[in-house]
Amino acid sequence: MENSGLRSQILIEIKNLIASSCTKQKVPQKMKDLHVALLKHHYNAVHVSIDYHRRRVEMDIVMDDNDYDPKKVNLSIPTLSTNLWYKHLYDFLASCIDQEPKSIAFYAMLLKSYRNNELSLVA
Repeated sequence: MENSGLRSQILIEIKNLIASSCTKQKVPQKMKDLHVALLKHHYNAVHVSIDYHRRRVEMDIVMDDNDYDPKKVNLSIPTLSTNLWYKHLYDFLASCIDQEPKSIAFYAMLLKSYRNNELSLVA
């Protein structure tokens, strides 16, 4: 029961962090990095570029993880180049939030790194 409460708390906090990152007219680099990390995790992308002005996301999505070997240089991994349009940045990023245990751990790590940065700025 407690595990379920922790999971829901992490999901609420990551959505709050996304909401606070989408309110500014000019997005700070730290928040751009958050957006890219979320998209890379959700889409399994190797390259993500966000054009906030045109509301476009360009990324290369890995088609097959079996071709990837972390022990060697990977020169030819099959990818799919995409160019997505979004209407509202928050809605687009919030739709990328997964509820599987691996994703929850990733979001907890992101929250910890962004909370530590905020605390160090305040101190």
